[in-house]
Amino acid sequence: MDVTPLVPDGVQIIQGYGDGGFRIVQVFHRGPILVMPEATVPWTVTPETALAPFDPAALEPILAADPGFDILLIGTGPSQVFIPPAIRQRIRERGPVAEMMDTGAACRTFNLLLAEGRRVAAALLPVG
Repeated sequence: MDVTPLVPDGVQIIQGYGDGGFRIVQVFHRGPILVMPEATVPWTVTPETALAPFDPAALEPILAADPGFDILLIGTGPSQVFIPPAIRQRIRERGPVAEMMDTGAACRTFNLLLAEGRRVAAALLPVG
C-alpha cells in the first residue's frame, strides 16, 4: 500500500508498510521502528510486548530530540490499542502529545503532518 503524499526533499517519508516492515525513502526496515523527519531507527521493542507494559524509555530517541516534537504517533499494529493515561501523561511531560492509532493510519497521518511542516515523530509496530 502506497501512502506517499507530496513532501519536501530530505525527509523520512513512509512510502509503504506491510510484510513485517516499512519502506522509508526506498529502504525497507523490518520490525518496529521510530521515524523522525531526519532519521529512522529501530524501536527496541517486540510487537508482542511493546504496548503492555508500555515503557516510555523505549521512546528515548524521540523524547530526547532537540528540537522536540509536537506530536508522537504510535502505530499499534493492525488495530488501535490505547496505552494508559498515566503513560500518555509521562510522554506529554517530555514534550509531544501521544496519539495511538492502527499502524496504517499512523503512517498516513505521519506523512500528512510532515507535508504540513509539523514537528511529528512516529513509533510504529509492523503489520502483516
